Amino acid sequence: MRMLKPNVYAVGANDWDRRLFDSLIPLPDGTSYNAYLVKGSDKTALLDAVDPTKSDVLIENLVKAGADRLDYVVAHHGEQDHSGGIPDILTLWPDAKVVTNSKCKGMLVNLLNISEDKFITVNDGQTLSLGDKTLQFIYIPETMGTYLQEDKILFPCDFFGSHLATSNLFVDDEAVVYEAAKRYYAEIMMPFRSAIKNNLEKIKPLDIEIIASSHGPIYDKPEFIINAYKDWVSDRVKNEVALPYISMHGSVRKMVEHFVEALIERDITVKQFDLTQTDIGKLAMSLVDAATIVLGSPTVLTGAHPKVAYAAILANALRPKTKFTSIIGSYGWGGKMVEQIAGLIPNLKVEILEPVVAKGYPKEDDFTALDKLADGILTKHKELGIVK
Repeated sequence: MRMLKPNVYAVGANDWDRRLFDSLIPLPDGTSYNAYLVKGSDKTALLDAVDPTKSDVLIENLVKAGADRLDYVVAHHGEQDHSGGIPDILTLWPDAKVVTNSKCKGMLVNLLNISEDKFITVNDGQTLSLGDKTLQFIYIPETMGTYLQEDKILFPCDFFGSHLATSNLFVDDEAVVYEAAKRYYAEIMMPFRSAIKNNLEKIKPLDIEIIASSHGPIYDKPEFIINAYKDWVSDRVKNEVALPYISMHGSVRKMVEHFVEALIERDITVKQFDLTQTDIGKLAMSLVDAATIVLGSPTVLTGAHPKVAYAAILANALRPKTKFTSIIGSYGWGGKMVEQIAGLIPNLKVEILEPVVAKGYPKEDDFTALDKLADGILTKHKELGIVK
């Protein structure tokens, strides 16, 4: 339990050793489940209620913060890591009301069996007075946020968050937090890029001194993360190629090695990922900025290697602002690998550049074709004005 401002406390918990989120997302640095207690002169509110595995820590912190009464539990999101501890809170503070929007209310009723008479439903922009402190509710991507007017604190739930367990309450090492926040954006927020653009505009009129998200350290210099998000959600791409690949018997690896060197010779930054051992979060981060994605795959039972297909599905789900894509690979007897991969990325608004697929081990003509593909990527990047 630590104080952000007078009568505003961080009461959440670190999960230092967790390494997978939603049985899907790698957590190399753990995570935190943030919750905040706001004590007004008349009423007291808890903002979020952490993952149920950390309810005991939350309750201990609430006691330390002097929460002898609890009038409201603000549920920004219905997911377990934000609201899973609500039933435990309501057991100890049975008179508390759950404040949320109508969509989240439905999730909490269904997921946590909270009785409908425990809810207060609020609309976008609505306020709730705690006496000398006022909560203003704001609909933002996927969820709801709260602005504490008198203390100028924005509690945006997942928005601006980072999966990072740390002993620091506030951002201490900006480089470390930037990478963690970019990973979080890439894995969770990037599919909502258009909505985020709108909501950056939505929070612009607010006088924000502190941003306290639901995961990661708190931003006491809010322009740091706001400016990062402005860059990530913009239409600007970088002179970069993301290259996830698989090679079963060395043919694709040889093509990748030649292709990477060809790109480097043309002053194009390459981010290469061997999908047998890649941290998927790192791959997702590379998609935030890359102008081009090239997928490398052998042919397996007439189609792409399953891990390459997964990478294509991931890119399709994350909807990056990438402008171009292509495929390199090899085959033995034939197949529909190129057509299959192309069919897995309908959400990507990209120009598909001529694939290079070798029969067996790559030969001189195949290396020449890879050079031509590198030339084509350079030309396209020049057209965007991103080549130095």
